[in-house]
Amino acid sequence: MHGEYKVPGGKLVVVDLDAEDGVLRRVRVGGDFFLEPDEALQAIDGALEGAPADTDASGLAARIDAALPPGTQMFGLTTEGIGVAVRRALAHATDWTDYDWRLVHDGPQEPALHMALDEVLTGEVATGRRPPTLRVWEWGAPAVVIGSFQSLRNEVDAEAAARHGIGVVRRISGGGAMFIEPGNTITYSLSVPDALVQGLSFTDSYAYLDDWVLGALGDMGIKAWYQPLNDIATEAGKIAGAAQKRLAGGDGAVLHHVTMAYDIDADKMTEVLRIGREKLSDKGTRSAKKRVDPLRRQTGLPRETVIERMIGSFRERYGLSEGGVTDDEMARARELARTKFASPEWTARVP
Repeated sequence: MHGEYKVPGGKLVVVDLDAEDGVLRRVRVGGDFFLEPDEALQAIDGALEGAPADTDASGLAARIDAALPPGTQMFGLTTEGIGVAVRRALAHATDWTDYDWRLVHDGPQEPALHMALDEVLTGEVATGRRPPTLRVWEWGAPAVVIGSFQSLRNEVDAEAAARHGIGVVRRISGGGAMFIEPGNTITYSLSVPDALVQGLSFTDSYAYLDDWVLGALGDMGIKAWYQPLNDIATEAGKIAGAAQKRLAGGDGAVLHHVTMAYDIDADKMTEVLRIGREKLSDKGTRSAKKRVDPLRRQTGLPRETVIERMIGSFRERYGLSEGGVTDDEMARARELARTKFASPEWTARVP
């Protein structure tokens, strides 16, 4: 069995092993990490040899920690990361480069249609009718997008939203509210087979699926990092939030979508969202009167250029072919937008 895991912000860990009679055998750990002293690698292999095959990643890490020589130094590597690579080997997890990725980057769409496209396209990936897909959104109207389990009245000031012409839609994933104005955000979705995140905990899957965009930001001179559970941050504060939804059908699939702040009108945002001082600070603003533009300020680049460089970084890492939404997928998404995501019943399902 073969498993790979790139430690967030670190290096690649590769594990080859067998499982016999419920225990690990012939374990070999490798990768492009740095490790001192040399005999530490043999100690890692030895700690994993004979471990029960149902040991979780933390348990495997504990075995390694206990076996490492005094003074061991790891660079780009963690014992927890080795444990995750073992779990991915046992789960027969796939890797990013195992797939023929498709890009969908169409013109502006209404917010309810974006919600529907996420559900339809991820469902198609689950059944195998669509390859794994990176979809970059263009917004056709301003909106507040609330999480699947958020209270509508607790999150949104309905009068202020109406005054500013901002609609409200509810997505299928959890997490917090997003304040959207066309041109002020960069939003993308990953619709991936469940096999890509096999062996990862729910928390680890966020870091794993966000790692490519951290590299893309780094190429633009932005030092960003994953901040558990679902944020991307820089020294200037939070610049992005992620959310996920697991979909059944076929072999299953994961929807992972991210909204990044390119330019935010903080004054308007705090009128529309029922948002306290602490949460405002979490979004990278210190005052309701201060205008915040994290990616525009930090990159000095137009929004379109930031998106182009992000797409280019993904393509360079994993390959990415131009694609689109099929007529059948679009028809189903439009119907789902009409019957579900634009309906008051869905939007106010948690009043």
